[in-house]
Amino acid sequence: MRDLGAGFGYLISGQRWVGRHGRWFGFGLLPGLITLVLYVAALVGLGYGADDLVAWATPFADDWSSPWAGLLRTTLTVLVFALGLFLAVITFTAVTLLVGQPFYESLSEQVDRTEGGEVPESGLPLWRELWISARDSIRILVRVGLYSVLLFALGFIPVVGQTVVPVIGFCVTGYFLSEELTAVALQRRGMVLKDRLRLLRGRRLLTLGFGVPLGLAFLVPFVAVFLMPGAVAGATLLARDLVARDPVAPDEGAAPAPYTLDKG
Repeated sequence: MRDLGAGFGYLISGQRWVGRHGRWFGFGLLPGLITLVLYVAALVGLGYGADDLVAWATPFADDWSSPWAGLLRTTLTVLVFALGLFLAVITFTAVTLLVGQPFYESLSEQVDRTEGGEVPESGLPLWRELWISARDSIRILVRVGLYSVLLFALGFIPVVGQTVVPVIGFCVTGYFLSEELTAVALQRRGMVLKDRLRLLRGRRLLTLGFGVPLGLAFLVPFVAVFLMPGAVAGATLLARDLVARDPVAPDEGAAPAPYTLDKG
């Protein structure tokens, strides 16, 4: 349980770091603002169209007596919007990190620099870094999509679907948020996706302690934008700890391993 508190501590430390470095806070806000505008427009569209989508998908309920047709469609509309919100929370970080790759790389390097020690650099051109980030984000989103479908189905189970399933959903959200954010620092250390996932699995409670509170905070409108710079800073601090404690991670003083088109 100590790891849960330690993970949350990294999140707070990251926010304090950008608070002490105001220029970097403003620098890190720009990608989030761009992405927020896109996501608000998408969620508003879903909010207006979810009931029509559910009605189109459930023609068999047209002849049901009242109130069963309305109850079914209302429930499904709420679930569709909840699923859209869940996916928005998960994908917001991935899309923001992709849009803000140069911004967050610089911010993460500055955190490493102020904390002392070597400052790893990938040595890759920007287009290659964007390609690797996009490729890994798609792989993560596929995993998230599979979890989302499963949790959506489990949501229909009485009692369990309204209690246990949401908790599991937030844990999934927090875990993959942590992966996306720590990837900024870990990619510079030459770690491919499968190695990053192994690293996070080795410290699950630490990972959840960082990611779950952040995922909950991201549900509040506009909060994600203002927390993103500090989240990247905190994830860099977390990554430093994970690498330092991992016996098979690349040495901080060594050159990053070359990226390969791994199939993991």
